Amino acid sequence: MDITLVQDGPFRFRIDQQDPMRVPGVVFATRDLLPQAAGDKALEQVANVATLPGIVRASFAMPDVHWGYGFPIGGVAATDIEDAGVVSPGGVGFDISCGVRLLAADIECDPLAPNMRTLMDILGDTIPRGMGRGGLWKLKGRPQMEELLVGGARYAVESGHGVPRDLARCEDYGVLDGADPSQVGQRAVERGLQQVGSLGSGNHFLEVQAVDRVYDAEAAAAFGLRPDQVCVMIHCGSRGLGHQVCTDHVRVMDQSLRTYGIHVPDRQLACVPVVSPPGRAYLGAMAAAANYGRANRQLLAEAARHAFAVAAGVDVDLVYDISHNTAKIETHEVDGVQRRLCVHRKGATRALPPGDPSLPEDLAGAGQPVLVPGTMGTASYVMVGTPGNDAFLSACHGAGRVWSRHQALRRVRGEELRSELEAQGIAVRPSSWRGLAEEAPGAYKDVDAVATATEGAGLARLVARLHPLGVVKG
Repeated sequence: MDITLVQDGPFRFRIDQQDPMRVPGVVFATRDLLPQAAGDKALEQVANVATLPGIVRASFAMPDVHWGYGFPIGGVAATDIEDAGVVSPGGVGFDISCGVRLLAADIECDPLAPNMRTLMDILGDTIPRGMGRGGLWKLKGRPQMEELLVGGARYAVESGHGVPRDLARCEDYGVLDGADPSQVGQRAVERGLQQVGSLGSGNHFLEVQAVDRVYDAEAAAAFGLRPDQVCVMIHCGSRGLGHQVCTDHVRVMDQSLRTYGIHVPDRQLACVPVVSPPGRAYLGAMAAAANYGRANRQLLAEAARHAFAVAAGVDVDLVYDISHNTAKIETHEVDGVQRRLCVHRKGATRALPPGDPSLPEDLAGAGQPVLVPGTMGTASYVMVGTPGNDAFLSACHGAGRVWSRHQALRRVRGEELRSELEAQGIAVRPSSWRGLAEEAPGAYKDVDAVATATEGAGLARLVARLHPLGVVKG
């Protein structure tokens, strides 16, 4: 296909529909944010996604878009369930329900400063991280795992790992409906039993931050944020369990393409109709893995609360928890008709506007928090959903990579990066020098530009900016 971008505005580009595309592609970005790296096929992937059976409106890409498995990371696509719409694991990704949780501490920067080293030492010593390592909550076996896969963050809270208010500040109140643990294989369960409450590796982190700018005081107050307040941002997902669920179901779907007469330009877009047996099986397993990811972040939040209580004697409240790797059944208006859609968001988050009935009462007037983490040494953003978002109420999920991990390792040494960050006043607790180098700030797009483009495109609005004080890296 001819991937020619047509600029429709300062923050919007179009890939015109052409065979075999069923809808156009839409990329929300500035020219500087468009994929530039040699070999980055993200724009080709936007066009490929537009060929999926049942897709409606457009194949969308957020400002942080970059090359991924099947779908681009930062990709959003919705398929009409009643019009042979499909579900594709490539539209969710391997780290199912990877997401971000933001907590706000009842303390400002200056009062915390004398205890900052103690706080970071406690977090560094108690937060499990790194490839394959154990978690804070060791489950006893498959029966208990199945309770967690159905109950998500709610099961964690009911088991003593949190407070009821936490659930009101989680997407879907901490539980994605429709989980079917019987569709989660034994290998996935075995990988997950010992990892609940762990960061993992790669770009996952726990970061202590401070609010350094407020753009919307009313929304910030509704979220529980104020200037100079110390916060904690946690980024992680469903660990080995989620990866295994994706692996298992991709294999089934790849083998099912011929059965359902589906042709895709890339086998990584393997898919089946949502209503088919393998489609229902995947959605049930995916929801179960999503609930694992939500429980995982709940345990890490409790560990952060404990660290703040010990180091500084202060409480920490949840601002919001949002996932960015899911496929959810939602109702949206398409061509003037309400339709049930399977909305894939891969490296993209839901972004509900003020007044949405899904919001808890204390957020209804402000809208849903949209959490946009930067990378080490850069800002992160809190935004809020806005009306009129035609990308099925979706927004960006972070800065977006521009270097591969191999490129980062060739350019950066972990020891030197730690010294540079600590010279800026940012405490660093890495799991390995290699992992630190792979996540160097230069490996990512400019998060300030991503946030500006997200607002300019009408996807979400700026509420607050956070700057880093210390980071525990996976």
